[in-house]
Amino acid sequence: MSFLWMCLIGLVAGALAKMLMPGKDPGGIIVTMLLGIAGSLVAGFVGRALGLYQAGQGAGLIMSIVGAILLLVLYRLLRRSAA
Repeated sequence: MSFLWMCLIGLVAGALAKMLMPGKDPGGIIVTMLLGIAGSLVAGFVGRALGLYQAGQGAGLIMSIVGAILLLVLYRLLRRSAA
């Protein structure tokens, strides 16, 4: 059940990140979900490094969106430099 919850939160976080950073990004619902899940992992890692979260504690929705936006920025920078 926690896997389904993680996918649902990932989908919401990824969709909100794409809405906040409009642009031409690849992918449909699966890529958006993976973006949100990866954003949550990034936010959790950074949050633990900064002392915001304890070990085993996951990132919240807002930090997941921030992590997904960070990943979108990195993707766009890498795509721009490769072109």
